[in-house]
Amino acid sequence: MREICQSVETIFQLLLDELKKSTRASEQNCRDVAERLAAEVNRICTESQRIQDSGDVEAAAVSLAQHRLQQCLHYYNLGSSLGRVELHSTLSAIVYRYITPPQVQSSYQGRIELIKDFLQGFYLEALNGFRREAQLPATYSPRTRLELAEYMAFAERFGKRRIPLPRNRSQQLIILRAQTFSQQQPRETSVDMEQAADGGATDSDRTWNDSSVHSVREAMARQGEVTNRSDGDESDSLRQNVIDELIAYLKERNQQDCADYFVLRLQDLPTNEIETILGVTPRQRDYLQQRFKYHLLRFAMSHRWELVHEWLEADLDRNLGLRPAQWQIFLEQIGPEGQRLLKLKQQGLSDAEIAKILGITAAQVQKRWFKLLELAWELRNRSDSGEGASSDE
Repeated sequence: MREICQSVETIFQLLLDELKKSTRASEQNCRDVAERLAAEVNRICTESQRIQDSGDVEAAAVSLAQHRLQQCLHYYNLGSSLGRVELHSTLSAIVYRYITPPQVQSSYQGRIELIKDFLQGFYLEALNGFRREAQLPATYSPRTRLELAEYMAFAERFGKRRIPLPRNRSQQLIILRAQTFSQQQPRETSVDMEQAADGGATDSDRTWNDSSVHSVREAMARQGEVTNRSDGDESDSLRQNVIDELIAYLKERNQQDCADYFVLRLQDLPTNEIETILGVTPRQRDYLQQRFKYHLLRFAMSHRWELVHEWLEADLDRNLGLRPAQWQIFLEQIGPEGQRLLKLKQQGLSDAEIAKILGITAAQVQKRWFKLLELAWELRNRSDSGEGASSDE
């Protein structure tokens, strides 16, 4: 019969006293964390054959409890922000060499971005593992500084767990997950911005087909074709700049929830997981999705149109990506007024300078330019759809 470790109550009291002394958490918060840590220590000591064979289960229990306590206090003292950095750095160092897409020479920055994507999913897995092992409800999330420290300490241990493999081998759990993640990457990691905006094919608005976002999606899908091109790194850099600037754009406009939604969509998470992580209902997520689409369109067609169009190889130097025949149609449809605005833009003048020349406000310049870009995108997409149909025949 297995020997039960030193009474759970004794371990609990030891942990509670230290938490009350070393943190500023409420007594109830300290009690909740101490109870979970004590239960974990008891379970490990009871189930571990090595500890049972040691002949001193009680000493092992105290040592294990103190180790868990110090890990928790370490993250508590770092605080929420530095604690996240510490955890991310620790786990990134473990998986760095394993996160490399097959048959792709990944740049350092590219690998760092992949690690970020991987760890976001792993943090969710660790949270689910924590809920399961601590017998917490599926809706539980750490709220206080102490609870967050408890979770981060668990996530680090969870990742470092040794998983038994055939032929008496073992490997850390996070490495196994990283290897699987890396093997699942395409030849060139692409970002499907339409899926990020749309919420995937299972969402209620699957029929949404905005032409501008469709162009962004197509360009991202084509990133896989640059693997053997000498300017591949430049294309990757432009793509990353678009992502970074879009997130910054959302944050500047106090749209942090849209930025969070975008980041989760880039990870290709299913809708129900995104709703769980963000703590929103399906209806709230649908509203958030629609709001994100609005901001995405404004960003791509107005705020940073130069960057987006350069990345899409559809900037002014390339006649907005239009073929000669399309360009003529475009010029005819915009008329003399639109052509004058276009020429001023081609000269590199600012909106304020153009407004002064045309005798209108800068806001009116931006509005007119937005409409010209919309027309160009529609012409380009209309042509692309036709060419795609003919090439399949």
